[in-house]
Amino acid sequence: MKILGISSSPRENSNSDLLLRRVLAGASSVEAAAEYLRLRNLNISPCRACGNCYATGECAVQDDFQMVLPKMLEAQRIVFATPVYFMSVCSQAKILIDRCQCLWARKYLLKQPVNPTKSGHRLAMVIATGGKKGKKMFESIRLTMKYYFDALDMDYFANLFVSNVEEAGKIGDNTEAIEQAFRLGVELVGADAITPKDPVEVELTL
Repeated sequence: MKILGISSSPRENSNSDLLLRRVLAGASSVEAAAEYLRLRNLNISPCRACGNCYATGECAVQDDFQMVLPKMLEAQRIVFATPVYFMSVCSQAKILIDRCQCLWARKYLLKQPVNPTKSGHRLAMVIATGGKKGKKMFESIRLTMKYYFDALDMDYFANLFVSNVEEAGKIGDNTEAIEQAFRLGVELVGADAITPKDPVEVELTL
């Protein structure tokens, strides 16, 4: 099984990135083939709203998105990690998500399969970390990721949300968060027969 981890944080040693690595470690422990991508190391431009994808289902902008797209489509599992910025995903995350408009066009306008060669049940989960406490901190994350995963033709399996963690790397001191990340990685790989009606929610406040 192929599992793709996408880290969108612009910071070194970020909390969302550390949790992502633990999820991938959990997946690898049950023999999944894990791949890690860090968006800050890639050149992905914003969507230009050129309309090309409405006619072709393909993005006309040539940059590193053309390398990331097949990885997202081939993966049987995706784990997407983002910090919370202004109550939403960070800009690096949003740029990648917006570029997936070509998949939305392929699926809903052109009525074509998003990935004609896909096989098996495809699932995705989200990791998000925020520096403050707040009851509504993750609401926008949930909605954005719901429609991103829909464009990818993936079912939304789980959320791992951690608030009140600001200092880079601080999450590594919290045993519960690290253990939950590893556990969700294991469960994500073994979840073929378990598609929850709503995503599994793990929300922690440090």
